[in-house]
Amino acid sequence: MLRSIKFAQSAGQLLQRKESRRFVSVDPKRGTEFIFSRLSDATKASPLIAKLQQECWDGYVATGRGCHTLFQLLDTDSSGAISWQEIRFFLENVRESDINPSARKEVLESAAEGVITFPKFQQWLIKATKVDQGLKNSYAMENYQASIGNAPKSADSEHSWNKHTMSQSLRRMQYAVRGEVVIRADALAAEGKKIIYTNIGNPHAVGQKPLTYYRQVLALCDLPAEFGVENSQIASAFPADVVERAMEMRRAIGPAGTGAYTNSQGIMDFRKDVANFITMRDEHVAIPSNIFLANGASHAIEQVLTGLIGNNRDAIMIPIPQYPIYSAIISRLGARQVGYYLDEDSGWAITERELELRRTAAVERDGLDIRALTLINPGNPTGQVLSRDDLEIICKFCAKYDILLLADEVYQRNIYDENKEFVSAKKVAIETPGCENLQLISFHSTSKGFIGECGRRGGYMELHNIDPYVQTQLYKLASSGLCSGVDGQMMTSLMCRPPMPGEDSFEIFTNEEFAIFDSLKRKAVSLVKGLNEIDGMTCAPSDGAMYAFPKVELPPKAIDEATRLDVTPDTLYALSLLEETGICVVPASGFGQKEGRIGFRTTFLPPEDELDRAIVEFKRHHELFCQKYT
Repeated sequence: MLRSIKFAQSAGQLLQRKESRRFVSVDPKRGTEFIFSRLSDATKASPLIAKLQQECWDGYVATGRGCHTLFQLLDTDSSGAISWQEIRFFLENVRESDINPSARKEVLESAAEGVITFPKFQQWLIKATKVDQGLKNSYAMENYQASIGNAPKSADSEHSWNKHTMSQSLRRMQYAVRGEVVIRADALAAEGKKIIYTNIGNPHAVGQKPLTYYRQVLALCDLPAEFGVENSQIASAFPADVVERAMEMRRAIGPAGTGAYTNSQGIMDFRKDVANFITMRDEHVAIPSNIFLANGASHAIEQVLTGLIGNNRDAIMIPIPQYPIYSAIISRLGARQVGYYLDEDSGWAITERELELRRTAAVERDGLDIRALTLINPGNPTGQVLSRDDLEIICKFCAKYDILLLADEVYQRNIYDENKEFVSAKKVAIETPGCENLQLISFHSTSKGFIGECGRRGGYMELHNIDPYVQTQLYKLASSGLCSGVDGQMMTSLMCRPPMPGEDSFEIFTNEEFAIFDSLKRKAVSLVKGLNEIDGMTCAPSDGAMYAFPKVELPPKAIDEATRLDVTPDTLYALSLLEETGICVVPASGFGQKEGRIGFRTTFLPPEDELDRAIVEFKRHHELFCQKYT
C-alpha cells in the first residue's frame, strides 16, 4: 500500500507540473484512486502513468481487489467510460501474459465501436484474469444444476452477490485435488459407476483400518463419564492402559468433556505431549508455549500465511511441483507465489542455484518481497525424501535472506527406502552454523503417517525463533476461531504419545502399524514399477509419502485436441482415464510442473489387490488413448 501511495503522490506531482487542467486526488491512503480530466496527450502517454497503471493492475491480479481504482485510473478524462485511446494505452503497457488473449481482443473490438462502461469493464476483468486450463468451473456448475433438479434456476443478474461482485481472489483460487476431475468422478459414482479414488491422501476412505488403541481411547473420552471413564465395567471391556490414558485425557480436558471449547492454542497437557515428542525426535528442547494445535496442518498453514502476508508485493517461494493448498491460500490472500523447480532427473532434488535464480528474478526483476519459503518433506506429490544436505541448503538460503521457513513434515513417518531417514528442518537449523536466527515454523498432522485419521482434523505447528509479538497475534487469530476441534487435539496427543513397551496395547498397536507400513512399502514399489513398464510413462521412485507422480508422453494429436477443448493435455488424459477405467487421478498441471511436461498424481493407498488391478487398467487405458490420437 505504501508503495502505491508513493506512486500516487509522484503521479500527482508530475501531472501538476505538466499543467493538466484538473487533477483531484481521492484520499491518498486509499492508494491509486485518481480522477484525471482533460489531460494533454503528452501526459496521457507519460511513462509514470504507464508504470502506475501496471502497479495497479499488478495489485488487481494478485488480490482481485481494486477494480474501481483501476477503472478510475484508466478513465483519464473522468467521462465514466473508457475510450478506445485509453484502453489501448493501458493494454500496451501491461504484461500481455497477464491477460487472456480472447479478453484482450474482445475489449479492443468493443472499445473501437464505442466505449466501455464500468459494469462492462468489471465483466471483462472476469474473462481477462487467467484461470488455468483444466481448472475451470464447468463440472461444478453442471453438478450443482443436476443436484437441484427442476427447482427454479436464476441468472447472475438476479443476485447482487454474483461472479462479478464476489471476491475475485476466491474465484481465481484453485485446489486441484478436489477439482474438476474429482467432481466428474463424484457425478459418475452417483450414476452407479465404480470409482477408484486415488486423487487424495485419504487412507480410511480406501480401506485402511483405524488403529485400535486410538479409537478405544477416543471412545472412552467421548462417552459421557458415567458410561465411560467412570463406569465400573470398563476394566473388563478395555485394556488397562487404554482406561488409564482415557482417564488422564479426560482430566486434562476438564469436567465439561469433549463438547466444550478449550484454550485457543490447545489443551496444555496435549501440547506438552507434542513438545516431548519433538524433543525426543530432534534431541533439542521444544516447549509447549511454542506449540499450536490446529484443525490439521492445512489450517495451521493458513493461519501462518494470514498473519504473514501484508500486501500484494509479498511472495512465498513454493516447490514446483507443490501441494496445491499453498497456491490456493496464497492466491486467496492476494500474495504472489514464486516457484522453485525440483529436478525430476535427479530424483526431485533441490539445488542452491535454483533457489538463488528464482529469488533474484522475483526480487530484482519483479520487485517482490520474499516473505517465506515452503519445503515439503517427504515430498507431495513427488515422494522424495530430503537429505540432511538438502535441508542445510534450504536453511542456509533462508537464513541468508532472512526468509521465514515453513516446513511441511506431515509425511515424516512415511519413508520406505531403508537407506533414507527423516530429519526435521528444526534439527538441521539448530545444528547448522549460520542458521542460529532462522525463523521456522514446522507442521505435522494426524491425517497421514499410519494413522490416516483425516476426518478428525488434528495437527500442530511449532514456532521456532518467531518474534514474540507476532506469536501473540497468531494467538489472537487462533482465538477468533475459539479453538481447534477437541477430537483433533486428542488425536494429536495420541499420535505424539502412543502406547509404550510394556503397556497392554503395545503389541497389538505395533503389529497394526507394521502391517500398514509394510503394505504401503510394497504398494509404493509395485505402482512405480508398473507405471515404468508402460511404454510412454516414466516415474521416479516414491521413497516417501503416499503418491506417485509419473510423466506421460502423449501423441501430438492429443495435445491438439486439448488445445481445441481449452484444457490442459493432462486434464484431457485424466478425464479419459476416469471415463474408461473409473480411476480418479489429479492432472499434474494442478501441482505445477515444467513447461511441456504432462502427467498425473496418484496415491498408492487402495488395497493391494485393487491397486494391482488399477496398474493393469493404467496400461490398458494408455494404449487405447494413444491409439485414439495416433
